[in-house]
This record gives sequence, structure tokens and C-alpha cells, in this order.
Amino acid sequence: MLAPAPRPDLAVVPDDGDDDELLDAYSVAVSTAAERLIPSVASLRVTRQGGGWTAGGTGSAVAIEPVGYLLTSAHVVAGAERGTATFVDGAELAFEIVGRDPLSDLAVIRVTTGSPRPAPLGDAGRLRVGQLVVAIGNPLGFAGTVTAGVVSALGRSLGTRDGRTTRLVENVIQTDAALNPGNSGGALADSRGRVVGINTAVAGIGLGLAVPIDAATRGIIGALIIHGRVRRALLGIVGGTRTLSEPVAARTGRTRGLEIVQLLEPGPAASAGLRVGDIVLELDGHPIEGVGDLQRQLSGNVIGRSVDLQVDRAGESRSVSVSPVELAE
Repeated sequence: MLAPAPRPDLAVVPDDGDDDELLDAYSVAVSTAAERLIPSVASLRVTRQGGGWTAGGTGSAVAIEPVGYLLTSAHVVAGAERGTATFVDGAELAFEIVGRDPLSDLAVIRVTTGSPRPAPLGDAGRLRVGQLVVAIGNPLGFAGTVTAGVVSALGRSLGTRDGRTTRLVENVIQTDAALNPGNSGGALADSRGRVVGINTAVAGIGLGLAVPIDAATRGIIGALIIHGRVRRALLGIVGGTRTLSEPVAARTGRTRGLEIVQLLEPGPAASAGLRVGDIVLELDGHPIEGVGDLQRQLSGNVIGRSVDLQVDRAGESRSVSVSPVELAE
């Protein structure tokens, strides 16, 4: 009979408390953000009617200043004019649509009664990859859902569409904080409980996207509250980033521009004499290296005003005056 082998002695590593302290710090950050924001996040129920049919939809929204206004995703309230916002304290408040902007996937709604507690807005421009973020939604109306993760990427682009018009939402936040069904329109917050994004889509397994809260989106929110819509200018060009040849780069001091691959006719750019193959380098002195740069300059204040485009055409610099028109809704 064989005697059992002696059991090896396993070394016990003393518990120095570091792991507990790290866990406590993480837990405190998440719970602090959740406690601060959950009362400000509502569950939305909307009813859409059209063509003899009726359909319901759900999502989340975040109360903001001024009191009574809530921010959500445009696709959550698409096709609806009103609905009900339910908060974790049980309050059910009727709301109406103030304005939608499908090209940024943002919408503002307003409750007709009550005064939801507004959430503090942060600045997504200060986010860093690896930073802790907390996703807060309210898909059921009685208990906010909280997931945590990190910013896994910045500078992503999200394609949006409104009718035949397409646009890129820039600097979209990518995070591995899980997004649950009904969380679209909810808050993406930093560890201090400041809203830095509005959750909008699932990018893949374990990845979510949020529209950033920054200077550009604050302008969109303000326009929706004041005017109910966002005015944008249209040049009538379709293009993409193009690396400049060495001689052109040396002459212009730039390495990239926006190559025109299609002209919309009739349109301001075509009427001004721009051609397919032209490379746009500047608009009123602002560098243009891609679609995002051009979109930033085509705000409502240039509608009907002559702007100067610096372009490269077959190695020759040209200045072209164009008067953008308003992008039709």
C-alpha cells in the first residue's frame, strides 16, 4: 500500500489591505456618481402613430438646466410628440418634445409639470482613455441601472442620417461600461457624477458609444431649447481626407486636405465653380483636413454669407468664394 504524498505547505501572503483600499476607492467613485445622478435620470415611454398603426418605445433621459428640461437621444423620441417620464421616486410626468436633432442624435424634451432635479454637466474634452466612467439609465422607471467601465477610445465617429442627409457625430466616446436595453438617452458620467455623454448605441460586444457633452453639443442643446431645431449650412460637396503631395505640402504648410469626390447639383459649391478632384485646404482661414473640420465650420451663422475656400487644383492654389445655403430639414 502506497502512503499518500505529504501535502506541500502553501505560503500565505499577508493581507496588507491594499486591495481593499483600491476596491473601496473604486466602489466609492461609482456609488457617489450613481447616488448623485440616479434621481435625475428618467425612464421614457413614448407612443408613435402613423399609417394606421401605433407602436410604443422606451429609453432614458437626463434632467438638465433649465429646470423642467431633459436631454435624451433623438432616436428614442423619433416619431413621437409626447410621452411620460418616470423617475425613481415614482413620479410620472408628462412631457412634450421641444426639439430633435437626428444629425447629432440629441433631443430635448420638457415635462409639463414637476421640477426634476437637474444633473451637472461636465466636459468630455477632458476625458482620457482608461478613465473611469459610469453609465446610468432608467429602463424600468423604478430603479436606475448602473454599470461602470473605462473610456476605451476617444475620437470615434458615429454616422447619423436624417432623410437623405448623412453626417458624422465627432469625438464620440467609446466605453466598455455595459449598456442595457432602454439605456439609450441615459447618462455617461465621470467619477464625480458629472454628465460627460449621452449613451446612444452599442458598438459591439461589450462596447458602447456616447455622444459627448462638449462645446459643440452644448450649442446644439441651446439651439434646441431656444429654437426647437439646429440650423446648419450646406456647401453641397461630398469628400474625404487626402494626403497632399510633397510640393503642395511644402507650398501650403499643410499635409492633408478634403478632396471633393462628388458635387451636389444644384448646390453652392458647384455654382461657385468647384470641381471634383479639388482639395479644400481652408475655409475662412480655418484648416480643413477632413469632413469633421468642414462640419464644424458650417454652422448657422455662415448661411447666406460669402466664405473663402482655399483649394488646390492639380497643384495650383485657388481662392473660391462660396455662399452656403441652409440645410433643409
